[in-house]
Amino acid sequence: MLRIPADVRPHLALGETQVAFLEALIDDWHILADLSFSDLVLWVPGVDDHQFYAIAQIRPATGPSALEEDIVGESISYDPSHMVTQAYLSQKVCGTSDNKIQAGIPADISAIPLMVECQCWGIVERHTNQMGVRAPGELEDHYRAIADIVFDMASRGEFPDPGHRRLRGISPRVGEGLILIDPDSIIEYASPNAVTSYRNLGLTSDLVGENIIEMTIGLIQETGHPVDAHLASHFRSPHSDEAEIVAGDAVLFMRIIPLITQKARVGTVVLCRDTTEIREKERQLVTKDATIREIHHRVKNNLQTVGALLRLQSRRMTSPEATLALEEAMARVQTIAVVHEILSQSMPGSVVFDDVADRLLKLTADLASVRGHLATRREGSFGEISAEVATSLALVVTELCHNAVEHGLVGEVGSVTVVANRLEDASLEMLVIDDGQGLPDDFDVQETRTSLGLSIVQTLVNDLHGEFSLIPNPQGPGARAVVRVPL
Repeated sequence: MLRIPADVRPHLALGETQVAFLEALIDDWHILADLSFSDLVLWVPGVDDHQFYAIAQIRPATGPSALEEDIVGESISYDPSHMVTQAYLSQKVCGTSDNKIQAGIPADISAIPLMVECQCWGIVERHTNQMGVRAPGELEDHYRAIADIVFDMASRGEFPDPGHRRLRGISPRVGEGLILIDPDSIIEYASPNAVTSYRNLGLTSDLVGENIIEMTIGLIQETGHPVDAHLASHFRSPHSDEAEIVAGDAVLFMRIIPLITQKARVGTVVLCRDTTEIREKERQLVTKDATIREIHHRVKNNLQTVGALLRLQSRRMTSPEATLALEEAMARVQTIAVVHEILSQSMPGSVVFDDVADRLLKLTADLASVRGHLATRREGSFGEISAEVATSLALVVTELCHNAVEHGLVGEVGSVTVVANRLEDASLEMLVIDDGQGLPDDFDVQETRTSLGLSIVQTLVNDLHGEFSLIPNPQGPGARAVVRVPL
């Protein structure tokens, strides 16, 4: 996500395509920073091309930083002697190896213009700390050689690959494992962490000199896992790609990036991440989610059984008061069962409450149909409600709807409307409106201790740290119940 400082945004004129390209670059430029052991700063020109603004910055995970301060939000005035300006004007990479001093740190600095469709959409300024520079070795030499190619691709708008899906947060880091293969898929270099990852897959020989496709397929087949029919095409694709290798209990995620010069493809860099532990945790979470859903399903079944027993009992009652009490108890049990049924079909921990409210309004209409026609409807959206709040809120909806039918409409033809509003202070406002006979002149909701339904509502709303009021409907006949609860 491109997070441009608020004071910088008015000075920029970035189109949607340009923003998408820069966001994709920021997703992947940790690869550039780690390969080059350098700090990177992304500058974009202002609306008049006379100012450049720093909108992003990254430090390397493979070496010391050359920039102690965060410079995002700073600007550079038009200065032909500045490397960022030179790169923008010349549309070429500009650099120096004079070890400029920055906060007491000698650093090499260069600027790489990002050219897309013959336009410079930004400049990447590269700062390499020379004080803590790593001793040259095979790893460092290969990293820098690959970095030069990838920076060149970035300057031509070929990195990140415009056709590749973005891998926010899951793209492997360079330090987790790197393999360099030639155009014939022969491994030229493998970092120590990459070798370790392949050892976990079952490799016992050396990596260098092997055909990565044939060797990987062999390791998968040895463990009896099915081989991806497209595995070879992942490594040979002209575009960035990814593959997941499963062999035995080990899982390896690969980011595959072709290395292309202006003339031809010169090789491929493969970044590796051992995701064995991550995949195991995902499997455990899936099992846990399924278990929670099954629990909700069984609770729903048990509640439906209780409701059926209450229904049987109510049919044996000779007292109208006892029959009504059992019907109300049955409605409350059904309300809780509805919540558990929807929870068994949704992600654990939350429920789309609009579905619950619609089901409850239908139940209310069905129960009231024996007394007269009732029209019910919902306006607005509750959104997602946590499971802890959903059950209490469902009971509140049920009690208020039944109260509107019994005491507002009194068995007559009418309507009940439930209105839901998510407020800016992260709270929920719910209105239950009927067009019945309204409230007595001396009505006080605090004095309705004889009404079990309203007592239940008061108690549940208090438990949710909310507010409840019952007032005459200001927009017509009937009454309006108002419930506000924090979410």
